[in-house]
Amino acid sequence: MSGGPVFVNPFHRPQCLAAAAPSGKAKLTHPGKAILAGGIAGGIEICITFPTEYVKTQLQLDEKANPPKYRGIGDCVGQTVKGHGVRGLYRGLSSLLYGSIPKAAVRFGVFELLSNKMRDENGKLDSMRGLLCGLGAGVAEAVVVVCPMETVKVKFIHDQSSANPKYRGFFHGVREIIRVDGLKGTYQGLTATVLKQGSNQAIRFYVMTSMRNWYKGDDPNKAINPLITGTFGAIAGAVSVFGNTPLDVIKTRMQGLEAHKYKSTMDCAVKIMKHEGPKAFYKGTVPRLGRVCMDVAIVFIIYEEVVKALNKVWITD
Repeated sequence: MSGGPVFVNPFHRPQCLAAAAPSGKAKLTHPGKAILAGGIAGGIEICITFPTEYVKTQLQLDEKANPPKYRGIGDCVGQTVKGHGVRGLYRGLSSLLYGSIPKAAVRFGVFELLSNKMRDENGKLDSMRGLLCGLGAGVAEAVVVVCPMETVKVKFIHDQSSANPKYRGFFHGVREIIRVDGLKGTYQGLTATVLKQGSNQAIRFYVMTSMRNWYKGDDPNKAINPLITGTFGAIAGAVSVFGNTPLDVIKTRMQGLEAHKYKSTMDCAVKIMKHEGPKAFYKGTVPRLGRVCMDVAIVFIIYEEVVKALNKVWITD
């Protein structure tokens, strides 16, 4: 019974090869799964973090030219709750929620589509290719979703904080903006938005790809605990905040109700520097830092967990 032929089993060998394959080559995520998982993650995340987004936007719109309405984060929250109740911190949520779901869906869908084509023979994505895929994902989400939705959100929040609000709700606001400014009225600040979203996702996916590769080492299919994914996401979010907050400030100004004051993205940047100084480019950094760290951590955790669940019921190669 010691001869070699006894052990040559035509059914046994493919099983061994199939079992060995995953440890050598990383599993790819189907873009369809990424779109679905991204949309779910984006919807849940924005419901949790919106109040910090509201405060950030209010502080950025609170220009020094008109004496400042708010003395800081706490005062902004206090005045909002006093005047409109806790629900006031969620004013404009609908516009952001309608945009957050497709935004995350486009972001992760495009990222997986691009990254699946740029991985090496073992399915590994290096950091620089992760940055390029993130850049592509950021530009796509900016053009398809972010610019029109963010323009509506900023105008809506700005309108609600004025003495006589003219928008009765999200859809009424959209109709009024298009009626007054045309469809191009929802694409104010496109250049700044593309720069912001492109750099945002390039930085985040670069950091996430780098840390994932470091953590997994030689095993591309090594499982990552959700807490570790969240930690990596929070770090990626923090790095992106310090990297592009000036672009976020410019984008917000270009999309506000007083956007007519600026002839272009560059004109906006020059006027902010001239009239308010360099510190103005970092207005709202603290509330944005808190929101973005939570945002990115939550999104990546939910995204990864939803993909794991989809892999069990949606089989793709």
